[in-house]
Amino acid sequence: MNIIVKPYGSQLCYCRPDTTWERENRDFYSPECVNEVLWTPVVFARVSKAGKCIGKKFAQRYYDGVGCGMLMYCGLPAISSCVDHTSILPMPLYNPVVLEEEKVFEVYINEEPVTALSSNAATDMLPGVMSTERSEWRHLLEEALCNASELTSVRIGDFVAVELAPIASLAKQGDKEVGIRGTFCDNEIFNFKMHL
Repeated sequence: MNIIVKPYGSQLCYCRPDTTWERENRDFYSPECVNEVLWTPVVFARVSKAGKCIGKKFAQRYYDGVGCGMLMYCGLPAISSCVDHTSILPMPLYNPVVLEEEKVFEVYINEEPVTALSSNAATDMLPGVMSTERSEWRHLLEEALCNASELTSVRIGDFVAVELAPIASLAKQGDKEVGIRGTFCDNEIFNFKMHL
C-alpha cells in the first residue's frame, strides 16, 4: 500500500510508504536529529479499484472513501517524507458524496484555530485547476488520481492525498508539547500531541 501525494501547486506526485501512515491517533515523538516539524492539510481518497492511465471521465469509479488529514515533514520535505507516523489519514472514511455539499476541515494547534478549509474553495487560489460543477476537493482528488496513474499503477488500498495549502511550520526544537486537533463534518477526526 502506498500513499500517493500531490504537493500543493504541483502537477507531479510522489509516494510515501505505508509506515508513514498513523492509524491509531497516537502521540508523535520526532527523531532526535529533527529541529523542526512542518505540516500541510490534505484531502485524501482510498483507491478501491486497480488501474493504470485512468481517464478523467472514469476517475470516480476508482475510489470509495474520502477524508481530511495532514502530512508532517521532519525538516526538508524531499528528505523527510518517509519518517514513520507522519501521514495523519484518519479512519473511518466518508462516502465521496459528502463532498458534494460544502464541508469545512479545521485544524487547531494548542486549541488555537490555524486553518479552516472549505471543500468548495475557490479554484483561482489553486494553480492549474479548472472550475467544474463538482466539488473542488473531489475534482482535485480525481485529477491527482489520473496524474498518478500515468506514472504508476494504483492498487486497491492505496491512498491518494492532495495538499490543500503550502507547507508551514508546526513545531520547533524547544517547543515542549504541541497539541494538534482536526475536525471535519463537525466530527473530531484526530487529536494528538507532538513531542520534539
